[in-house]
Amino acid sequence: MTLSGKKAVVTGGGTGIGLAIAHRLAAEGCKVAITGRRLDVLKKASEAFGGLPIKMDVSQEASVVGGMQAIADQFGNIHICIANAGIAEGQNIRNSSFEFWRRVMSVNLDGAYLTIREAMRHMPVTEWGRVIAISSIAGIRGLKGAHAYSASKHGVIGMVRALSCDHTKMPITFNAICPGYVDTDIITQNTDSIASRTQISPEEALAMMVGMNPHGRLITTDEVAEAVAWICAPSSDSYDGQALEISGGNF
Repeated sequence: MTLSGKKAVVTGGGTGIGLAIAHRLAAEGCKVAITGRRLDVLKKASEAFGGLPIKMDVSQEASVVGGMQAIADQFGNIHICIANAGIAEGQNIRNSSFEFWRRVMSVNLDGAYLTIREAMRHMPVTEWGRVIAISSIAGIRGLKGAHAYSASKHGVIGMVRALSCDHTKMPITFNAICPGYVDTDIITQNTDSIASRTQISPEEALAMMVGMNPHGRLITTDEVAEAVAWICAPSSDSYDGQALEISGGNF
């Protein structure tokens, strides 16, 4: 249990990648708070590892400020911040609205900013710390049909790299993880959305997404969680300011 005594917060921690990360950090000895908009889901999810469920909407500043304060009140401070909450939606830009653009940005980019900012206010700069943002392979390379999503995930990586530069001499590292298509509920939602927009069957839409991963399968949430555990390990102190791709090969 290499992280015994450390305190972590995982946004979007009630399902999918966030929940897998929460379980993995708890297994390493962390006290883990998970946040999201559905308290009932968080409470049920946290029972398995003794986590702290906190209702929080990352797109709302007051909610993030209050949520992080509630976590700090329970934990004393925060050592690990996992900015995971996000949405994945696509539109053709010709038919896109500014409302759609702002919704994606408010969750994926503004939400990551607010999460990290407020976590840092409870993370002593003279002590060990880890900040990890879950970006996407779309943050490395533009994703067809997802201009807003791609832009938001590029922005997350840029922010992480800048924060790494700001804190180079401090014992806190900043990194991004960039998965390809991961087996989560978002895949199901996007399968229906793509099928509707392109007039293909749901089976064809799913096959299209799976085929985007070079190794020809969906990435598991546990694979992403293992990457988080490695970055949080004491032996990874020099891994900083990076965007780690988990994509099943070169795109």
